[in-house]
Amino acid sequence: MMKQRLLWKLLLINIVPVIGIIIVVVWLAIDQLAAGYFMELMDKYEVSPDDIHQMFLTAVHRYLLWATVAALGLAFIISYFLMQRILKPLSQMTAITREVASGNFSARVGVTSRDEVGQLGVAFNRMADSLEQVEQLRKTMVADVAHELRTPLTNLRGYLEALNDRVLPPAPETFEMLQQEIMRLVSLVENLQQLARADAARAYLQREKLSLSEVVEQMLALYQAHFQEKKITLEKMIMPEAEFVTADRDKLLQAVRNLVENAWKYTPQNGRVAISGHREKDSVKLIISNSGPGILEKDLPFIFERFFRADRSRSRDAGGAGIGLAIVKEIVEAHGGTVGAESLENETRIWISLPA
Repeated sequence: MMKQRLLWKLLLINIVPVIGIIIVVVWLAIDQLAAGYFMELMDKYEVSPDDIHQMFLTAVHRYLLWATVAALGLAFIISYFLMQRILKPLSQMTAITREVASGNFSARVGVTSRDEVGQLGVAFNRMADSLEQVEQLRKTMVADVAHELRTPLTNLRGYLEALNDRVLPPAPETFEMLQQEIMRLVSLVENLQQLARADAARAYLQREKLSLSEVVEQMLALYQAHFQEKKITLEKMIMPEAEFVTADRDKLLQAVRNLVENAWKYTPQNGRVAISGHREKDSVKLIISNSGPGILEKDLPFIFERFFRADRSRSRDAGGAGIGLAIVKEIVEAHGGTVGAESLENETRIWISLPA
């Protein structure tokens, strides 16, 4: 209905005034000029112009009216099909918008031109792609949260039922297992809280000038025992021009901590972790690389998404809940920075860029 109304409005606006003006101009031109020339011709040959002049004007006006009707009809037919073709993407967008509102994100607009309407169709399809991706991530996140909660809760239920049925004795080892499962739940809830705080970081940033070296050293000291346990070689090189950044201390500590913890978890025994920083125009880039199996190229664009794990078979002990890098991304982007990752066969590099 919207398309038909717009189509007829465009037809009436573009065709009727244009053809009407042309007909009026031609009509007046014939009356004022052609008829005058005709009368001069009649006088030259001494022919009475009155009757012939009137016959001439009547015939011209009649043919002009028929030509007007034919021109209007032809113009309407041609314009109708041309405008219908032009407005087709708008009609498709209207229909697809209804599909999106009902939860179907798969429909796309057929783009057949490169004009403004075609560009609008391309932008519309990009928006639909983004909405589909967000919806897929939302469904994945809900499923992953349910899975992460189900595993420890199922274990707790099993242990408690076994204790209640006296299948398991109330021994210290049993209570230790219960405590481990509870700590799993506590850790997951804390990760979700950190993610929520990272989402709201833009409104609560307390920026100050910080020493990047001190922040990195503080986190390395926190995980020193873990690195020593796996005999991981640590390398650190922060260039002098990259010494200071403007950031929220607590948020930056959280981001660097997640990166260091991520490097420790995925670096194999006797592996290597290198931390470097350098200046890039108005920003400082911090790179943390670790040896070990690389990340598949198809997985790289998604490692900063919530609850994403490159290896879905990993347990939370081995690979975490897939929240750490999502928190890093939220914190860095809240500061106006960017994140990225590169992976080779035996090395993975994750970097963050912050305003200097």
